[in-house]
Amino acid sequence: MLPALWVSKTGLAAQDMNLTTISNNLANVSTTGFKKDRAEFQDLLYQTRRQPGAQSTQDSQLPSGLQLGTGVRIVGTQKNFTEGSLQTTDQPLDMAVNGHGFFQITQPDGTIAYTRDGTFHLNSDGQIVTSQGLALQPAIVVPAEAQTFTVGTDGTVSITTAGNAASQVIGNIQTADFVNSTGLQAIGSNLFLETAASGAPNVGTPGLNGFGTVLQNTLENSNVSTVEELVNMITTQRAYEMNSKVISTADAMLGFVTQNL
Repeated sequence: MLPALWVSKTGLAAQDMNLTTISNNLANVSTTGFKKDRAEFQDLLYQTRRQPGAQSTQDSQLPSGLQLGTGVRIVGTQKNFTEGSLQTTDQPLDMAVNGHGFFQITQPDGTIAYTRDGTFHLNSDGQIVTSQGLALQPAIVVPAEAQTFTVGTDGTVSITTAGNAASQVIGNIQTADFVNSTGLQAIGSNLFLETAASGAPNVGTPGLNGFGTVLQNTLENSNVSTVEELVNMITTQRAYEMNSKVISTADAMLGFVTQNL
């Protein structure tokens, strides 16, 4: 009975962590560009009491063995980078990547972070920045005299000024993609960092060589499905209850032994 208690304890701990992952997905259902997580489970070591394939006699082998598992654990969470639905807005600085790719953001220490959140603003210098004030890379500065602001699907940024109807190109937005996007490190604020697992970024022009296009006046919604997460929450709750029931059963068995022997 004692091993059953410890095995069930690992099940309770794993389901608790799984519920934390689900709750984080639901909490970010309205977060622009958010990518949902999925918990990955793995069984623990086995105690081999009878080795499969061992010799039962000189001329015969055991067709199966006796192996007792010691429980379960969560070994990781995997980001799902499927594209969320696109929402049209009336803000010219709102952008979305339609397809593969990330916007590049310069952090205060000079390193580059990556995001799918295209909610951009202008700072006091006219530079395009995120909601946290971090600059878009390559840096683009919109002159104060600009009358219109246009971003092409290939990332070309152009403006018009008073008295001059001809458009002027003031910069080009480039996006980055990774061989293994799920290997990126999420650091909050809708930002990701490059890791050894993700590989080096491949920077290119939107719309070319497999990169997604840039859509102006558009934002990418979270890819969290509330219905799917609620179903996952129900199954997690039932799994937690079943592990609790095992603990109660093992406790009752131990109680029976202590009271009657």
